[in-house]
Amino acid sequence: MLKEEQLLDIKALQDACEKDGGFQLKLNFVMLENRTENRKEDFFHYEDGKLVGFLGTYGFGNKVELCGMVHPDYRRKGIFSSLLETGLKESKKQDTETILLNAPTKSQSAKEFLNTLPCTYSFSEYQMKWQNAELSEDPAITIRPSFSNEDWEAEIQLEVLCFGFTEKEVQEFRQTIRENGSEQNLIIEAEGKTAGKMRVSESNGEAWIYGFAIFPELQGKGIGKKVLSKVVKMEHQKGLSIFLEVKALKMPMH
Repeated sequence: MLKEEQLLDIKALQDACEKDGGFQLKLNFVMLENRTENRKEDFFHYEDGKLVGFLGTYGFGNKVELCGMVHPDYRRKGIFSSLLETGLKESKKQDTETILLNAPTKSQSAKEFLNTLPCTYSFSEYQMKWQNAELSEDPAITIRPSFSNEDWEAEIQLEVLCFGFTEKEVQEFRQTIRENGSEQNLIIEAEGKTAGKMRVSESNGEAWIYGFAIFPELQGKGIGKKVLSKVVKMEHQKGLSIFLEVKALKMPMH
């Protein structure tokens, strides 16, 4: 489990890197704040008591995603290469089949570094921010907290069907999130029946929507659009900025 000072150090380094580069780093503070003690997932490089390099690893089933940063004043000194080597060694000790390196599209230093590695492009992710607009609602679509065993099973099946995880992987990951996380686990209902699920994380004046999934047989019916309108309105009424993270397959960075 990370200490409060470490989390503050990571945040300060993130702010410095993002201000310098004009991009956002995907460091997933919900997972950083809920690390377990039996796994080494975070790697630090301090100089003169100041955190200047960090690498976080994030496990999702048999996949591990790595995201890190080095302070602008300390780059080209091999700091990130050293952190990455250690992170890769630790990741390979787990039941890992795929290792993903997360890099902001606007980061020239990240692109240059990735060109030195034996890796290939996999997919792009986009972070979408809602802009004020008129929203329509459908009373047949409702959102409620997940609380029952039936809800738990539905969430697991949605992760398996929509994101390709195994049932065991989902159970382990979601158990950790439920026990330690601050996110809201929500069930989507259409005409009184479970249609999908999502997670909403509220922090620092922002609401982030994750793990948004609709059962395959109900997709293409407009449920996703309607439920997004509902949850966006709900979070907007709290005075929060709303973000949605989505994945686009096989769309190379420019």
